[in-house]
Parts: sequence; structure tokens; C-alpha cells
Amino acid sequence: MATDTLTSKPGAQGGATGGLRRLLLDNGALTALIVLVIAMSALSGDFLTADNLLNVGVQAAVTAILAFGVTFVIVSAGIDLSVGSVAALSATVLAWSATEAGVPVALAVLLAVATGIVCGLVNGFLVSYGKLPPFIATLAMLSVARGLSLVISQGSPIAFPDSVSHLGDTLGGWLPVPVLVMVVMGLLTAFVLGRTYIGRSMYAIGGNEEAARLSGLRVKKQKLAIYAFSGLFAAAAGIVLASRLASAQPQAAQGYELDAIAAVVIGGASLAGGTGKASGTLIGALILAVLRNGLNLLSVSAFWQQVVIGVVIALAVLFDTLRRKAGATTPAAGASGGGNRGRQALTYVIAAVVAVAVVGATSLLHNGSSAGARPKIGLSLSTLNNPFFVQIRDGAEEEAKKLGVDLTVTDAQNDASQQANQLQNFTSGSLSAVVVNPVDSDAAGPSVRGANQAGIPVIAVDRGVNKADTSALVASDNVEGGALGAKALAEKLGGKGTIVILQGQAGTSASRERGAGFAEGLKAYPGIKVVAKQPADFDRTKGLDVMTNLLQAHPDIDGVFAENDEMALGAIKALGSKAGTSVQVVGFDGTPDGLKAVRAGTLYASVAQQPSELGRIAVRNALRAAEDEKVEKMVKVPVKVVTKENVAGFEG
Repeated sequence: MATDTLTSKPGAQGGATGGLRRLLLDNGALTALIVLVIAMSALSGDFLTADNLLNVGVQAAVTAILAFGVTFVIVSAGIDLSVGSVAALSATVLAWSATEAGVPVALAVLLAVATGIVCGLVNGFLVSYGKLPPFIATLAMLSVARGLSLVISQGSPIAFPDSVSHLGDTLGGWLPVPVLVMVVMGLLTAFVLGRTYIGRSMYAIGGNEEAARLSGLRVKKQKLAIYAFSGLFAAAAGIVLASRLASAQPQAAQGYELDAIAAVVIGGASLAGGTGKASGTLIGALILAVLRNGLNLLSVSAFWQQVVIGVVIALAVLFDTLRRKAGATTPAAGASGGGNRGRQALTYVIAAVVAVAVVGATSLLHNGSSAGARPKIGLSLSTLNNPFFVQIRDGAEEEAKKLGVDLTVTDAQNDASQQANQLQNFTSGSLSAVVVNPVDSDAAGPSVRGANQAGIPVIAVDRGVNKADTSALVASDNVEGGALGAKALAEKLGGKGTIVILQGQAGTSASRERGAGFAEGLKAYPGIKVVAKQPADFDRTKGLDVMTNLLQAHPDIDGVFAENDEMALGAIKALGSKAGTSVQVVGFDGTPDGLKAVRAGTLYASVAQQPSELGRIAVRNALRAAEDEKVEKMVKVPVKVVTKENVAGFEG
């Protein structure tokens, strides 16, 4: 079996010091993982607990399974950018088949797996027979698979069958099923790479494709199989991910292909092909999971977390480059013998013993350190790339400072699975309470139930959590706000005219509820005709682009309803001088920039939610719940339509 463990040059350095140096250099990823575990254990007393270590395993599972599939491709000198989208598509096919189509669950699972394999075969065909570069072929599949996922689900999450959702549960009440699946898929990867003809072919193709072809390998057919393996593993990862969230999210696993590639490279594989192994990939995935988990526990800013993770990835690859220069050569495929494997096994045993000893010693530093500590509250926001949620954060931080509370804020980046990880980290982080602004109400349920079991009160803000117990929901009524927006726009237009709607991110409860409220409110005005609806993902730039395109087909519209102020501001930019004159625009949220546009007259109205007040009330109620004080189950923060006439007296 080919391996990326390097053999040191004879005479490079002798003695015990040289042996230690070679041990560290030859196992760079493992060394980095041990250092990270020791550092996190020393810095956070919450890291080294059984529950948290299991959390790390669960959070690494999906990335690791995806990365195992990508390992096959990278070893053969290819690349697969589509695995995240294929995972989402496979999960969507399973959920839709088992619910909407009424297909038996077992058959639905097979259909999901077949979907992943077919996507992989298409990638392999485009690369092998279509002569497309792997980057282009898989980039195209990334877009196609994501689009099909949205088409099948109509942009909304689909609840997972209970029988499949058990994949996200635990065995015996403590061993997570995703970790077991990860281990099984890792063993399968190691077996394929080390014990099969196709595994040896992968190393041969990655080492020198032309030489492999001349030696009699059917390279084109082998590549079909290689990409099919990648699709199969992506399907497995999608099923595991959706089972954790109890729903298939059409927007799930966005960007996961980059994490998968990073895990493979951190684990010692070369993007040039010819090297890589399953154990290295697993270590790479664990490094990423430990980083994210530890940074959450240490209350590192959500923005700085991205910086730190990027730096660590770069340093890991740089270390690997230095390791290769310091060592001798990489053994050829199949050159590693039993002695080499035995030495590698001994290395892992020694590493485990050293890690346990040092980590055990550092854990003593934290004994009794929590006495007299300030209350800790975790706040998980769906995104911080939107002024509305930034205002929620600001209000929460202001109230936390006033009450003497340590507040940890995380950014889920509109990724339900990332938010699930963050909530799990909060649960194992000795927090007094948790405040969550769900990316999706269904997907947040399993993680909030975990907090319920741990006895940690949870406050939902802006959006509710389904199938879980929350101490309170602090929210505005999105449906009522949508209806108020419809009334304001229709009355401004005199009850007749044509309008377009800019929708939010597909699958989010805010977009669904605001859209439903607007549609219901518009029923009272039959003279208003909606000529187009298009998603712009709550983003100002996309709002500008989508509105520009819609104006080509509908140049004579009279009004625009945008499901948030950011998209409304993009629409105003596209409309130019028409905004506020011949075309009336209504937004939602009451953000500072939105209110500024209302004052200027380019935005007719914004349905304002007072987000800062939402944040303040949420933290206040979280502290009350943590102290076992009575908390109202539903705390409503009024919405109001803000126009030029009343904007002067409004404060968000």
C-alpha cells in the first residue's frame, strides 16, 4: 500500500534526539492533533470531558466521510468540488422519496445512495471521456446537484423519516451512531486503498497517469470507479448529516467540499497525486473539528475563528512541505512492508499514551476553577452577515454587560449543521443558558433537545425551535409583518398595479413566513398582480443583480416587496431614479441603512422588528431561566411599518 509516511535519509541525524525528530516530522498531522488537544485541554476546562470528546467525534464525522471519498480522487491526482452538493441532493432524494412519494424507507435509502453514485459516474465520464479538467467537471456538478436539491424540495427542508433519523442518535445512550459510521467508512477506505486492485490503480494513476496507461491499466474505466466511490461516500455523508438535523436541508453542506479537501491535504496527501491514506484523512478531519470545538469553548469571536482555522490549514500544509524536504523520499505504491506498518502502529500507540498523560496532567489545572464564576450564556446566530442579526448581537452584548454575564457569540453562517455543532459545544461547555436564533426551526430541534437533557435552559430568538423545549421564544411575528408589508405597499399603489417579490434564502423559516404573510395580506387587494418572484438570499448584491434582471422582463412594474432591507436596498440601486417615484419599494427588518433609505424617500417603508430589543430581551430571559425564575413562554416584540412620516421617532 502506498503511504505518505517518509523514510528519513540515512545518516541525517542519529541518537534519541534524531529519532524523536524523525518521529515528529514523519507524523506531522498526528503531531499537530496531539498539540491541539493538549493546548485546548490546558486552555479550557470544558474540553476534556467525555461528552465534549464525543461531540468532537460527531462533528468530525460528516467531514471525515466526505474526505474519505475525496481521498480516492486526490490520490489519483484529481479533485472533486461537488461532494457537498451531492450530499445535500442525496439526502433530499431520500427524504422526498420516503415522505412525498411514499416509497419504503429501505428503497429510499438505496435511491439516495444511487443518486450519489450516479453523480460520481457523471463526474468520471466528463473527466475520462469528455476530457474536461476535474476542477471544471466537478464545479459543474456542484451547481447541478445543488439546483436539483432545491428543485425537488421547492427550497424548503423536508422532514426525515424517524427510522433514518436514528442514524443521528446514540447507541446505549452514549456512543453516537455518526462516529460508528465514520469508523466503518474509514476502515472501508483503508481496505480499498491498501488491499484492492483499484486502490493500487489509484496510486499508479496519481503517480504517473501515462505510465499507468502504458502498463496496461484501463485508466478511463478506473476514473469512472474512482469518482463513483466519491459520490457513494458523499451520499453516505449526506444521510448522516440529515439524520443529525432530522431533516433534509436543500442548502446543507455548502462549503463542505473545501473542508473535505483540507482534511485530506492536512492528513498528508499531495494534490499532485500518488500519496494519501485513510488514517491521515481521519486525523485531518479531527484537527478541523477540534479547532472549531475548542474555539467555541474559548469564546473566540466567530470572525476570528475563520482566520485561525485558515492559518492552521496553511501551517499544516507548510509543515508537510518542510517534512518532505527534511525526509528522504516517499515510498512507491505497494513498497511499504510489514515492519513499516508495525512501526507506524507503534507510533500511534506512543502518541496516544503521551497525549493521555499530558492531557490528564493539564486537566488538573482546571479543578475547582469554576467556583464563583460569572454566569455564562451562549448565543448562536444564524448569520452575522446581515445587519439585522448584527443588531441582535449588539443588543445582546449590551444587556450581557449590564447584567454581568459572560456572553459567547457564534455565527452559523446560515448553515444548519454548523449551528448544530455550535449548540452541541455550548451544551458541553458548562453554560448557564443558551440563546439560539435557528437557521431552520426543524434542524435546530435535535441539538436543543440535547441541551434539554443536560438541564440547560434554551431561549429562541426571532424564530422558534420545533420538537424541542425552549424556555421562551422572543420574536416578532414574521407572518404578521409580511401582511403589514402587503397592506402598506398595496395602499401606496392605490390597490392596483404590478409588483415583483424578492425572496430570502430558500429553506429559511423567515423567508417562508414573511412570504406567506405577504401573500395572505395581498388577497385583500385583487387589483395587485405579482408578475415575478425570485430569491436573492437576503443579500444586497444579489438583490441588485436579480432586480436588474427582472427589470429586463418587467420594465413597467409599480412596486417591489423585498423580504429584508438588504435586498430592498439592492433593488433600489437597480431601479435608480425610479425608486420612490414611479416604483415603490417595501423592505423588512428596519435596519439602520433601511431606515436611512426611508428618510431619503427611496424606500417607501420597512417593516421594522427592533432587533436590538430582541437581543436585549433574549439575554434577560436567558438569565432568568438560568436562575429558575419564571419566564413567559412567548415574548412578542411588536413590529411596525416605518415610513417617512414616522421614521424620525423610531429607534431599532
